[in-house]
Amino acid sequence: MLGRTVPDVTLKTRVRDEAVGGPNPFRWEDLQTGALFKGKKRVVVFSLPGAFTPTCSTEQCPAFERLYDDLKAAGADEVYCVSVNDAFVMYQWGKGLGIKNVKLLPDGSGDFTRRMGMLIKKDHLGFGDRSWRYAMVVDNGTVVGWFEEPGINDVGSDSDPYGETKPEPVLEWLKANPA
Repeated sequence: MLGRTVPDVTLKTRVRDEAVGGPNPFRWEDLQTGALFKGKKRVVVFSLPGAFTPTCSTEQCPAFERLYDDLKAAGADEVYCVSVNDAFVMYQWGKGLGIKNVKLLPDGSGDFTRRMGMLIKKDHLGFGDRSWRYAMVVDNGTVVGWFEEPGINDVGSDSDPYGETKPEPVLEWLKANPA
């Protein structure tokens, strides 16, 4: 994965727009991932199996939110969370978790995750296609740091490791590899 350019795909997002009016003042906006990473010296990205799932909700996303200022101080321009969930789910999940700093990116169709080679099947749990847990550091669209949980599979295993993709190893990597 190191040295690879992140995929340029369209993510379907919802953005608040008071001009829409009504109780749900949001409009659709396409977000090109190529443009999202272009010109940013250093971006931390972490991906997880799904919003509202136990480890993702109680550990991984809140941990990156807690260490957001430390990641920024170590050189990250932004911190993104990618999940194979739609924009509505990601919005409500972030709202429920009180996420203020980490940018939640909805990969509803799994295109970004598939092109990263991290799309797995969780049909045995009724989840369908999901992301394997990984994190990366991206410099101007190129992967320069890679973290992946061991044992990637989609053969019906209930294995859901969480250690390599915690924010602490990413933070240590940033400190050891200044931009």
